Amino acid sequence: MKKQLKEHFSITKREWNGLVVLLLLIVLVLAAPYVYQRLRKDTTINEKAFAAAVAELEKANPQIKTVTTTGVLFRFDPNSASYADWQKLGLTTKQAQIIKNYTAKGGRFRKADDLQKIYGLTKVDYARLAPFIIIYKPKSEALKIIELNSADSAQLTKIEGIGGAFAKRIIYYRERLGGFVNKEQLKEVYGLDDVKYAEIKEQVRLDARRIRKIDINTITFDKLRPMPYLNYKQVNAIIEYRKEHGNYTDMDDLANIAIIDAQILRKIEPYLLFK
Repeated sequence: MKKQLKEHFSITKREWNGLVVLLLLIVLVLAAPYVYQRLRKDTTINEKAFAAAVAELEKANPQIKTVTTTGVLFRFDPNSASYADWQKLGLTTKQAQIIKNYTAKGGRFRKADDLQKIYGLTKVDYARLAPFIIIYKPKSEALKIIELNSADSAQLTKIEGIGGAFAKRIIYYRERLGGFVNKEQLKEVYGLDDVKYAEIKEQVRLDARRIRKIDINTITFDKLRPMPYLNYKQVNAIIEYRKEHGNYTDMDDLANIAIIDAQILRKIEPYLLFK
C-alpha cells in the first residue's frame, strides 16, 4: 500500500523543476500590475495652474482666442451660447445638449460657478472654460427690491435665487407669523440657510406696519396655534392662564407662565396687542 502511494505521489526531478518554473511565472503575472503602477506615474492636469495660466494669457490680451487640443477658447455667456458655440469650446455633443436643454427649460447661470452643476461637465472642463465665462445681465433683469410682507409668489420669484418652491414656503411661513419684522426671520423658512439668505438679503425690504397683530385677550386656541414660536403646550398655557387670571395687561403677565421663557417672549412681542 505504501509503495503504491509513494509511486502515485512521487515526482521526478524534471517535473519538480517544471513546477517551480510554473509557480514563478504565476507570481510574476500577479505582481506585474502592481510593479507597473509603482514605476509609471500618470501625467495629470493641474487644474488651478491651468486656469491661472489661461487667466494671465487673457489678461495680457482680452480679445485673444486660445486654441487647445480640445477646442477654441473665447469669451462667452453660458446663458446665450449656442449649441455650436459649446462644441467649438470643446464640449461633446452630449454635454452641449444637456446645457441647451437646461437653458431651454428656463435655467440660468447667475455666476460662473453655476456651470459646475451641469451633469457630465468635468472639473477639467470647468477649469478650462472658467476664465472665459462672462455673465451678462439684461437691463430688464436689474436688481429689484421686494417688500416681503406684501409680495405675492410671482413677485418673490423676481428675487435672484428664489424659485417657485421657496416663494411658496416664504408666503406660508409669513402667514403663520403674521408677517416679518426683520429680514433674518427668512432663515427660519424651511431650506433657506445662511448661504441663501446672504444671496437674497439685499434684494428685500420690510414694512413692519404690514404685520398682522394678535389680540392676546380674544384670540382662540385654534387661531394662535399656527404661530411658529409657540408649541401646543405653550398655546394651551396662554389660553388657560387667561381663563384663570383674566385678561393680560402687558408682557409681564405672560412672563408668569412658567413654560414660556424670555427668548420666546422677545420673539412674539412684536405680534401682540393687549386690549
